[in-house]
Amino acid sequence: MKFIEIINTGGTFNKRYNPLSGELEVPNDYKAVEEILEKSLFVNQDIKLTQIISKDSLEFTKEDRELLLETIQNSKSDKIIIIHGTDTMNKSAKFIAKKVKSKSIIFTGAMKPFEIEKIEAVTNLMLGLGFIQNSKKGIYISIHGIIKKYDKIRKNYKKGIFCVR
Repeated sequence: MKFIEIINTGGTFNKRYNPLSGELEVPNDYKAVEEILEKSLFVNQDIKLTQIISKDSLEFTKEDRELLLETIQNSKSDKIIIIHGTDTMNKSAKFIAKKVKSKSIIFTGAMKPFEIEKIEAVTNLMLGLGFIQNSKKGIYISIHGIIKKYDKIRKNYKKGIFCVR
């Protein structure tokens, strides 16, 4: 059976406000992704959600990237979308690209939490879902209206956007 697996690792995309601590936290769930899928036209598409790591990507360790790699390698799907923090998305994509050649993988995320500003997260995920339907094997990034191979796109920290290299 053909299906798309969405692996959720956390990042700003998933952050929610905790009224007790007054901070934005990365929860250990995929509530944002579920809400987007429930309201989208992809509800009839076979999609499997997998939750791992649940942290800001600035806190990612080598062990986190190894867990992500293991999850990808063990997936029965050859089409995978990874929700990832934008600060180290390129680093994780490069790590995965060295080890995985037989799947189509799209990294996506958001610079504003879905809970606070829905448009960016929805746009980035839906762009990735549309692209992965017919994509070739490789590692891509889907963000800010752009989908390119991971090494052809970068985060511009001065402007706060992703752009083509």
